[in-house]
Amino acid sequence: MFMLGANPAGPQNRGIMLWKWIKEPTRMKISLLGSTGVTLGKHNVKDHRLDAAHPLVEAQKKTYVQVDVTGEDEAQVADAIVVTKDSRLELIFQDLEFIETRMGRNPEPAEVAVLKKLQTALESEQLVTQAGLSPEEWQAVTAHAFATAKPVVVAEPGDLENFDEFLPRVLAETGWISYLTVGGKENRAWLIRKGSNASEAAGAIHSDLQKGLIRAEVISYADLIEAGGETQAKRANKLRLEQRTYIVQDYDVVNFRSNK
Repeated sequence: MFMLGANPAGPQNRGIMLWKWIKEPTRMKISLLGSTGVTLGKHNVKDHRLDAAHPLVEAQKKTYVQVDVTGEDEAQVADAIVVTKDSRLELIFQDLEFIETRMGRNPEPAEVAVLKKLQTALESEQLVTQAGLSPEEWQAVTAHAFATAKPVVVAEPGDLENFDEFLPRVLAETGWISYLTVGGKENRAWLIRKGSNASEAAGAIHSDLQKGLIRAEVISYADLIEAGGETQAKRANKLRLEQRTYIVQDYDVVNFRSNK
């Protein structure tokens, strides 16, 4: 059995074992609409929690989550959209125009009912994601790419001026969290969707690790900080063994046991 995060020869050995698994992660894509002055491309999500944890666990470096920031031309394929107050209204108008066009093509009654519900929400300046559709209602309009069906975050002018400081809020408001792997080569944050289980979290590192996952060793972030480090948290009996179905919590410190 191979244990990712095992430490038979100290933290340095563990880091080498972890590194052999690491792949280039799939980065979250954030599209900017109506915003200027933000550099497009890769951005580190400089979460202060990693900064606080890094001195407590010996490692060669710390590695933040990275995201791709793109222009509005990639909004349709983005995971989230950052807008100004004015460009938020532009997105709403786009969806209203689409609904008007679609209604003129005499769709099925079930779709008409959902489109009217969405129209009412949009006319109240709500987004499609805020319309409260049931799974059955979503199914009736699943073929349509509504502009406001993606997570949307409104940025104030100050947010755009300090965009890297704004990024942790963007992730939190659009349904993403991070977990940590620590020790050896790096203390690193990994990005996953909120509600992901331990198996899915392992897949953020490598698909082979996900396939061979037996269980996860977990220390909560609060316990890590309170204890003053990973070793101290273990001595305080704060380490838990969790199964593949465990729902990873934001900034959990996780080591994976694998049979690969």
